[in-house]
Amino acid sequence: MRNKIVTLRMNEQEFLMLVKNRQKTTEKTNSNYLRKIALHKPVTFRTRNVSLDELSAEIIRMRKEINFIGHNFNQAVHKLHTLEKIPEFRHWVQHYDATRLQLKTVAEQTFTELIRRTQVWLPG
Repeated sequence: MRNKIVTLRMNEQEFLMLVKNRQKTTEKTNSNYLRKIALHKPVTFRTRNVSLDELSAEIIRMRKEINFIGHNFNQAVHKLHTLEKIPEFRHWVQHYDATRLQLKTVAEQTFTELIRRTQVWLPG
């Protein structure tokens, strides 16, 4: 049971430095951070993986591009549906519908797997 209070006075600059340093760790409160430092207990620091940042940016770019392609593809399929009364177009409509579903499934599976694998690197 923690029933002892320790008071520490800081000026604004010192306090901001304390908060900035604590935010680099996994500690959620200043009290826990200061307690661990005062008692010489280990403090876990967060680190940034720059290669992960670059990968994340690339994945976001790819996702936007795939969404754009999918949107254009849906518009093309919709246009083909308006021509469905012509027999040769019926085949194209069915083919493009199947291709669209395959593209969507593969894209979703790819992003789900990427998210699952990158969760290990992301801060909790």
